[in-house]
Amino acid sequence: MKVLIVEDEPRFAAILSKGLRAEGFVVVHADNGVDGLWQATENFFDVIVLDIMLPGLNGYEVLRRLRAAQVWTPVLMLTAKDGDYDQTDAFDLGADDYLSKPVAFIVLLARLRALVRRGAPQRPVVLTAGSLALDPARRVVTRGATPIELTPREYGVLEYLMRHKDTVVTKQDMLQHVWDAHYSGPDNVVEVYVGYLRRKIDAPFGAHTIQTVRGAGYRLDSGEYVSES
Repeated sequence: MKVLIVEDEPRFAAILSKGLRAEGFVVVHADNGVDGLWQATENFFDVIVLDIMLPGLNGYEVLRRLRAAQVWTPVLMLTAKDGDYDQTDAFDLGADDYLSKPVAFIVLLARLRALVRRGAPQRPVVLTAGSLALDPARRVVTRGATPIELTPREYGVLEYLMRHKDTVVTKQDMLQHVWDAHYSGPDNVVEVYVGYLRRKIDAPFGAHTIQTVRGAGYRLDSGEYVSES
């Protein structure tokens, strides 16, 4: 899952980003309203954490412009302000949830996951590819009746592939959506994690779900299509 944090307090943003990455989120951070608005309108996110008191454009204005542009990404307003009128203003502008600082990380995490589940009704509740299943809400992966334990990064790679099953995705696609947006390391890290996944979701079951498309990238085979000879 990919989250945009629009927050100008460096220490709080760093703590929040670190915690969400540890939970398997891909995090993009903007420290002002102008950059936050650009990120939210130009890129896809599962959910947005938006502070109200921001330089450039305040959170209310960012939210107003997002909804005016018909960007319906779920938004959690996060602010040091705490008042009924502030919450009313946020909800009237199209916010999906509202929390006041300080907030326990576990509460914020639960709220974000709830927003992701509610905010994407077009997505299947459980992603499947043959006997392989991934439940985004519970973060559970199974092959038939067998549960498969994955690290947060392995889970992120598999979720991205399953959301694009039967489609060729490049290494750069995966680096952009599963790793940090500013990742500058070697792209062979994708090969490494695809290898890890194959050893967990395919090899023990005699399956070949993740296919290498030479010179292009990878494709997760759903088993729904039979190639013509």
